[in-house]
Amino acid sequence: MPVSAARLTDTISEEDQLRARLYRLLGHLLARPPETETLSALAVLGGDSSELGGALTTLAKLAGATSVFEADREFHNLFIGVGRGELVPFASYYLTGFLNERPLALLRQDMARLGIEREADVKEPEDHVGALCEMMAGLIEGSFGAPADLDDQRRFFDAHIGRWAGKFFEDLEAAKTSCLYAPVGTIGRIYMDIEATAFGMVDDPSAGPGSDEAVD
Repeated sequence: MPVSAARLTDTISEEDQLRARLYRLLGHLLARPPETETLSALAVLGGDSSELGGALTTLAKLAGATSVFEADREFHNLFIGVGRGELVPFASYYLTGFLNERPLALLRQDMARLGIEREADVKEPEDHVGALCEMMAGLIEGSFGAPADLDDQRRFFDAHIGRWAGKFFEDLEAAKTSCLYAPVGTIGRIYMDIEATAFGMVDDPSAGPGSDEAVD
């Protein structure tokens, strides 16, 4: 991969730290049902007057009023179910209608190139939306050797996240069994738009600066 300024200085900008935190937040909530510690951490999240900030505030309020049992049941209904949940959170399914298809094979090729290894205890395919958010956070933070430059981040996002994750988050936002996870869908939908717009500006600098979104 190309060597970026961030790699040379071994530092990550505050903006990139915030980006990684949002990806980590989404990845954590989509990978497993939230436990007591997670709900407590979510309950003290702060937002601002933006649409994204409002969704964070809503998530905080719901987390403070949701029990571990309720969160676990909602997660199960949404993503596991009896046979399958209300949603199927995999890139292959959203892009082809089937699991374990070409999008997964292409992801595995990029994972090998970028030095991303699947954890031994993970049984589900790597193109799960939660895993992809975790991978994106790791690329930003340098969890796989060194922080990826914007070109590598953009290529990964465009190839494996940008083409479908926005639609998944829209579906999560509107899912019949979503309560705690409805604002998670809102956060994801908005943030995918922010990232797509920002990466578009990397290709077209004349597009001008965008507005920053922050998590307190």
